[in-house]
Amino acid sequence: MRSLMRQLSLILLGTVLGIALLEGGSALAERGGEGAAAVPLEELRLFSEVYARLKSDYVEPVDDRTLLENAIRGMLAGLDPHSAYLDEDAFRELRIGTSGEFGGLGIEVTMEGGFVKVIAPIDDTPAERAGIRAGDLIIRLDDTPVKGMTLAEAVKRMRGKPGTQITLTVVREGEEKPLKFTITRDVIRVRSVRSRLLEDGFGYVRISHFQAQTARALREAVSALRKQAGGNLKGLILDLRNNPGGVLNAAVEVSDAFLRDGLIVYTDGRVEDAKLRFNATPDDILNGAPMVVLVNGGSASASEIVAGALKDHRRAIVMGQKTFGKGSVQTIVPLANETAIKFTTARYFTPSGRSIQAEGIVPDIRLDNVKVTRAEDNAIEPVKEADLSRHLANPNGDAKAPQEEAPAGGASVSATEDYALYEALNLLRGLAILQARGH
Repeated sequence: MRSLMRQLSLILLGTVLGIALLEGGSALAERGGEGAAAVPLEELRLFSEVYARLKSDYVEPVDDRTLLENAIRGMLAGLDPHSAYLDEDAFRELRIGTSGEFGGLGIEVTMEGGFVKVIAPIDDTPAERAGIRAGDLIIRLDDTPVKGMTLAEAVKRMRGKPGTQITLTVVREGEEKPLKFTITRDVIRVRSVRSRLLEDGFGYVRISHFQAQTARALREAVSALRKQAGGNLKGLILDLRNNPGGVLNAAVEVSDAFLRDGLIVYTDGRVEDAKLRFNATPDDILNGAPMVVLVNGGSASASEIVAGALKDHRRAIVMGQKTFGKGSVQTIVPLANETAIKFTTARYFTPSGRSIQAEGIVPDIRLDNVKVTRAEDNAIEPVKEADLSRHLANPNGDAKAPQEEAPAGGASVSATEDYALYEALNLLRGLAILQARGH
């Protein structure tokens, strides 16, 4: 046993030193004996002892690859919720997911307390249509408890052939009992930008996910809205609700589209490559027209970068609920045998130097998640001056009182359908009036 432990210790020591040399390069050589002194020999001996004990005494034979992969998986999973070892299947799923098309449910998830937590459902997907919400905790997949699964295993179970079904058992805040949703998988095509013209010439752009082409799609959408509005937009609502994030560069480019100068975001990590700064270029696709950004608890990562940059530069009013609070950057490093590791390499900071990690972006104007219902149509109309007998005549004679103008094209917004969007449009109208009056 001692001989085996000694051999394993030497193997593991050589492996650790090899990794250090690959990642540290000449820096380790320059430190001389400092690097060798930092090697945790006692911990490696403990690891080799556990490894040898499992290899010899576990109830069933376990091959070396399984033990080592599990060790790597645990090493990464123990760091934070976003670091993970990606085996062949998980790495393949990741590449499929980032391609923008895959078979599944359409939800962004993370792990919390051993359960799968929904960051946000993706727009126009089976999960969103079924009623899955940001913040839901998935505790069962069909009849299988989630407790004990890795995130990769849970995602693999939820993905599958379009047309097949899966039942999710969900715990939701405010609900006394778990909820069950039977959802039919579909081909998930993530279209990141949707837009429409609202009444009075105000634009609305919804970004559901940040992909490599999102900034270009945003510019095309704003250009199309400007044409629909007769050549000029009075303002824009940028909807980032339930946007779980995506590509960092896409968030930078979207922020840059509305800023003329200044810092957008910066990242800071231990290695020099993780220390990055992104600045705006002299171009505002709205030419200074007012903006409102809608966020909620499902707005995470890249969407928080955009909201934070526009808020810090006072380019937009952020409205809604406090965001998710994911202020870290992950790097994916491919390994041998089609595997990879994903691990956190930096934190990002808003232009004012604030980290939103585990804090989130606090909106300028908070809106509770409420549902508005329409008043009864048979409600009694209030009495007006003109209804009173012997009221004084208007000195302007028979001139008619000004009537409310009908919407000048575009879609109307109902408070009963989308209260947050309704309030955002009202605010945008006020900002446009102030701007027109030179305030």
